[in-house]
Amino acid sequence: MEAVPDNQFSRVKVYAMSFADKRDEVARLVEARLTELLAPSAVDRLYAGDLEAAVRYGVLDGGKRLRPFLLMECAALFGVDYAQSLDAACALECVHCYSLIHDDLPAMDDDAMRRGRPSVHIAYDEATAILAGDALLTLAFQILADDRTHPDSQIRAELVLLLAQAAGWRGMAGGQALDLASEGKQLDSERVSAIHALKTGALIRFACVAGATLAGAASRQRTVLEDYGAALGVAFQLAVDLLDLEGNAERLGKAAQKDQAAGKATIVATLGSDGARAKLEALESQAVASLEPFGADAAALADAARFAARRAH
Repeated sequence: MEAVPDNQFSRVKVYAMSFADKRDEVARLVEARLTELLAPSAVDRLYAGDLEAAVRYGVLDGGKRLRPFLLMECAALFGVDYAQSLDAACALECVHCYSLIHDDLPAMDDDAMRRGRPSVHIAYDEATAILAGDALLTLAFQILADDRTHPDSQIRAELVLLLAQAAGWRGMAGGQALDLASEGKQLDSERVSAIHALKTGALIRFACVAGATLAGAASRQRTVLEDYGAALGVAFQLAVDLLDLEGNAERLGKAAQKDQAAGKATIVATLGSDGARAKLEALESQAVASLEPFGADAAALADAARFAARRAH
């Protein structure tokens, strides 16, 4: 797969679809491919009991698939068709869904509802939910290591490394640990943003860099997309925190006003609603501005930043 020359940022193939159409198409493709990857087998039914059903319950039929969209659209900037980036996007979604299953556990954020239905540990039980998360995490690396993800073994190895770093103790898992440890403590907005950059931002940054990696993009092009992902990741979590404060459970698909009750360290708590909204607007602008080297070819990614920052649920 040839990379765009270092002095070119334009997309080789321009897709005519709107952001909403692209997002819906990615969601459809990801749902279909995950359904294939998680198709039940005789071995599952014989040995796994409820586990295989819980895995499917935790990953299928829900979610906006924003992270897969970011990965696939970043790859498309360099002429990589959606079909060529789909498996990497599915691997990322497996990690994201594993994190949601574990976040909902009583020992973590203790949420009984997710995406408008009972969380995995409520629909099944805590042990099964833990194992379902474990299974999805390991499945992600199985997918990335498969030659169907990319014909070049070096690219596959780099994707495995990048995802391990993003999901691990110095990435998402570390951010979740810091988030839990900060409950009831007074932190400044910079410290909270640093936690969110790990807890939520690490996988979003991975999505953007992984798309460029699949295409063999030049390092400076990858840096542009990493900067975009960094701003978007913190903006996404800030928007979530505002929704938790101001939203309602029916629209969110889970309990609202939980962060304040739990004493969570949020930017809303440190800056107030008005200050948090001002910061959110600045992060949205930062994310959009970082895409300027790609010009109009990055319009869908700019719209994704606006969508994430302005979401209503």
